[in-house]
Amino acid sequence: MNPRTPALALFLACIAPANLPASAAPQLMSAPISVATPQDSASLIARLNALDARPGLTADYSFRISSQHPGVVGQKITRAQHTYKGLRVFGSESVVVTDAAGNIVSVSAADRRPGMQPQATTPGGVALPPANPPLPADLTPSLNSEAAIAAAVQAIAAGATHRWPPSAELLIYPLMKTVRTAAAAGKPDDQLNALDVEEVVDRYALAWLVQLRMALDGKLIYYDVVIDAKTGATIAKWPALQTITGIGHSQYNGQVPISTSAIAGGFQMLDSARGSGGKFGGMAITNANHSSPNNPDPGSIYTNASNTWGDGLQYNGGSTTDANGQTAAVNALWGLMNTYDTNKNVLGWQSLDGNNTATYIAAHVGTSYDNAFYDDSCKCMYIGDGNSFLSLGAIDVIGHEMSHGVTASTADLIYAGESGGLNESNSDIGGEMVEAYARNGGTGSSIPAAGNDWMMGKEISKSGQPLRWMVKPSKDGHSADAWSSSLKNLDVHYSSGPNNRMFYFLAQGSSADPASDAHSPYLTRTPAAMSGIGSDKAYRIWFKALTTKFTSSTNYADARNKVLQAAQELYGATSKEAIAVQRAYAAINVGADVDEAGGGGGGGGGEAVERIVNGGFENGSTGWSGTTGVIGANPGQPPYEGARYAWLGGNGRRATETLRQQVAIPAAAASAQLSFALHIDTDETSNTVYDTMTVTVRNAGGATVLATLATYTNLTPADGYQIRSFDLLPFKGQTITLSFAMREDRSLQTSFVLDKVSLLTK
Repeated sequence: MNPRTPALALFLACIAPANLPASAAPQLMSAPISVATPQDSASLIARLNALDARPGLTADYSFRISSQHPGVVGQKITRAQHTYKGLRVFGSESVVVTDAAGNIVSVSAADRRPGMQPQATTPGGVALPPANPPLPADLTPSLNSEAAIAAAVQAIAAGATHRWPPSAELLIYPLMKTVRTAAAAGKPDDQLNALDVEEVVDRYALAWLVQLRMALDGKLIYYDVVIDAKTGATIAKWPALQTITGIGHSQYNGQVPISTSAIAGGFQMLDSARGSGGKFGGMAITNANHSSPNNPDPGSIYTNASNTWGDGLQYNGGSTTDANGQTAAVNALWGLMNTYDTNKNVLGWQSLDGNNTATYIAAHVGTSYDNAFYDDSCKCMYIGDGNSFLSLGAIDVIGHEMSHGVTASTADLIYAGESGGLNESNSDIGGEMVEAYARNGGTGSSIPAAGNDWMMGKEISKSGQPLRWMVKPSKDGHSADAWSSSLKNLDVHYSSGPNNRMFYFLAQGSSADPASDAHSPYLTRTPAAMSGIGSDKAYRIWFKALTTKFTSSTNYADARNKVLQAAQELYGATSKEAIAVQRAYAAINVGADVDEAGGGGGGGGGEAVERIVNGGFENGSTGWSGTTGVIGANPGQPPYEGARYAWLGGNGRRATETLRQQVAIPAAAASAQLSFALHIDTDETSNTVYDTMTVTVRNAGGATVLATLATYTNLTPADGYQIRSFDLLPFKGQTITLSFAMREDRSLQTSFVLDKVSLLTK
């Protein structure tokens, strides 16, 4: 090689210490993105099909784009549902992160497609024949959509009226069962860890997914119902209503600033600076004026002759528009403003969907109504005045409900079982982070270390007892403190408990005192009291996992793996933040505990095992084959960490360079996560691809390409290193060759600088 030294690279080398990953700085989400064109979507689907070119996949398998959102600056997040013969496979999907040129940065998937189930193994690791349940022989339904809707209504509430038109989607529904991993075959039930079991498909059904949004006797009845498309029987059902059973004088926060807008003769509670579009063109608070919860009408936007609102007192049952009636609206607007500001100022995420679409909150729903809820049909929130409770517009409650909107726009976690618990937990986490941000002035680019009480709904409680304790969820008498095989059978408000506790430990740490609420008996390594990393880092890690890795069917074990991946991408594979994630999940019986000093361990008991030899290139060419002369240290490029790296390209002339390493992925692996740090700079100025680096998975001999993970080009330079990650679990039980192949044209260099290559299996 005769590498050039671009001025940018020299500059970075001077300002970035060799042992400090560039990715350690906070990453902000991009501005709202434009909707992909049909051509863009078709191109991405073609890339995914090429990436997914595994044995057994035919033209019957494809993808369907379901949503798109901003990623970190310069990236986009796309959710692609898996299809088989044109039908969606429920709970089976890929989360794809792409860069500005459309190149795939990372893929996170839940694969429940027919014929794609993981191969089972004996306790000794010997592969067994694939246990892929057959599909229904005929994919033609016996019931039409109208009959399916009628069957669902009959199963849920025959006399209810539709608040929103019902819908029915024909799909393939995998019925899941929980099985033990081979390593846990002999464990007693009470000693099982979340990583000792896995969800596999028991059978497939052709089914209608019916969404009912109904009301009956003053109660909203929102359900998703799965109806067998052959027999009309109810296969599954789960609730879909996500609830929490100028100057403004707020009830809970004293005098607070609220953002209103002027109108003829006064002011209105329309915040045009936060959000756009939506029902009212900006964030708004409306007066439902006791509209029946059976079919609540949000009413019109609050108005007032002056820009001083509310009296700060609990609603007395009188006028909803006088000073006392305005207080609930003040609570709502202040909470909505701070929810928006928390996510935008800290994460760069705008509104609920990341695309800055405005929402609204309707106050004074019903009469003495003890509820607040988020309704995804209108992407809005309704607040009751309370009877057993005080007014339900406390800051953490609003943050909680609005976080349901973020979940619905991103991971869309199924509101049942373990995924439903994670859905509720995300809202509790969001509520606490909004509370911390608001209580410390509602400004700045980080979540403050203090300000929230780690109790959900304490202020709305007349008794002073919160709805949920995050430090020790079981204090409510219903929630679980740790994972168990029965967790999925709890109501989602109670199965949220372990993950709430995990987040508390991640942010605040634990206690070694068995008498403390913050003690976990599952933390058995050193030190006995794990160290927290602070609310700000904990929230960034969690939000990245939610938006870029979680799928709708993510359970606790999957969440642990993906939150760990997020921590590793943000702060480094062996960082204290990544170790804290492992310990926080271990504290709730999800994965094994590790020592804080060094972390990782030897790979037993569910710990991660590194499969790449010399991934940081500190030992020269050890473990690598190909053009090993690209490995070294050079002042022209900074390393991601340590002293050495692999500098592919940078020649400014025709060249091809390749690095390869053979890796065995155990048949018993529950996860296999490839990651690497990549820095790209270029002297090319044309908007044409001239120089490329392609990452592929090949067979053991290296001759056959099994999958192309990504192709990077001169069109995708970036300041500093970017962490790229890919799920290699589909290759479990195989010996593969990981290949990085660079091709440079005749002039104007492009450098692909590779470091910290890691393949962690569990």
